[in-house]
Amino acid sequence: MSEQSTGFGPFLFGVMIGAALGFLFAPEAGAASRTKLARRVRELAAEKLDELGELAGSDDADGAEAGAPTARAALARRLTDAKRRRRVARRGGVEEEDEPVA
Repeated sequence: MSEQSTGFGPFLFGVMIGAALGFLFAPEAGAASRTKLARRVRELAAEKLDELGELAGSDDADGAEAGAPTARAALARRLTDAKRRRRVARRGGVEEEDEPVA
């Protein structure tokens, strides 16, 4: 007989399966659940990006180019560009000036 260790891995797998099933059978509407899930995923991603930026910040002293855009700034710029292209596509290809955001 082979020895099997009962570790923490199977427990975590069970927790993940239970959470997924609970989420699927929740009494809340699907759209509301997806919205809450998406919001939480964005929050976690932002936290991890901040942590990554802090870790990368220590590498900046190792010769990184001063004034180079950070990963977060590059992602923000790409997101802004994508939103602009989407608005243009919705208006039939007519680009309008965005209102300034305070």
